[in-house]
Amino acid sequence: MGVSRAAKVGMVLSLVTGATGLPLAVWGQAEGAAGQAPAAQAAGQTADSAVSIAAPAAAVGQQAGQGAGAEKRTYTVPAGTKVLLQLRSAINSKSAKVGDGVYLASTFPVVVGNRVMIPAGVYVQGTVDRVERAGHVKGRAQVDMHFTSIIFPNGSVVEIPGLVNSLPGASNQKVKDDGEGTIEQNGDKTRNMGKVAEVSVPTGGTVGSVAGLGSGHPLAGGIAGIAGGVGAAALVSLFTRGADVNIPEGTQVEMVLQRPLMLEDANLSAGGGTVTAPALVPSAQQPKPLEKPTRARIMCPPGGLGCE
Repeated sequence: MGVSRAAKVGMVLSLVTGATGLPLAVWGQAEGAAGQAPAAQAAGQTADSAVSIAAPAAAVGQQAGQGAGAEKRTYTVPAGTKVLLQLRSAINSKSAKVGDGVYLASTFPVVVGNRVMIPAGVYVQGTVDRVERAGHVKGRAQVDMHFTSIIFPNGSVVEIPGLVNSLPGASNQKVKDDGEGTIEQNGDKTRNMGKVAEVSVPTGGTVGSVAGLGSGHPLAGGIAGIAGGVGAAALVSLFTRGADVNIPEGTQVEMVLQRPLMLEDANLSAGGGTVTAPALVPSAQQPKPLEKPTRARIMCPPGGLGCE
């Protein structure tokens, strides 16, 4: 006897229900959940892979952004820029030696565009290159120096290619136009010889005239006396030097940059190592040296020689 199709389906369903102990609807849901688990696991693995791939990419992008932000910006102070300084240590050609340090501080800011490149109050260092004292007969005292470095308020140090351009307000020294920044003392040798001659010539002339009267030739005696006076002036000149270069502390010095000065943000930013240039003490407020002691009064008997 044949079994209908419906009967066959019923038998299959009864076998499934008996084997699992679950109703048909619950078994179907479980089978569906079991089928979804591998798919969800695969989806989770795909998401994890995406995150693991995206993380290094984000790190690389972040590093690239940091590299772009950390790029150093540079600023240029052009060659020929003049910087006004004030001398912090006196210079004298009598005592100065090659290699001696020179110390200054800026007194006015240097602005390029709309930014202060060299603020007022920064320290500037230099060194003495050559010292030449004045000669006995000719030659003026000279001092050569150049600037080596500048110290910014945040403590950063930058080398500078600078020379002395002028000494504003100086009356006894000048800067030679030789491209070396040579400081030269104004000459006074001729003036000193003239003063000696002013004294020596009349004296020699008077003495010579007297001697000429005694010999019967007053004119010849006067000429001889004048010649003797001039000779005395020349003799004095041989034993005296010209004036030394003497640049006191506080003198204004104008520096000129020989080459462009390259600066960075690190030089121009304010830092913790701020330094403050000490203020110069006005000469009127400086302690005065002790006065020279007066000679003690000599006690002597009344009426004695030299007594009052």
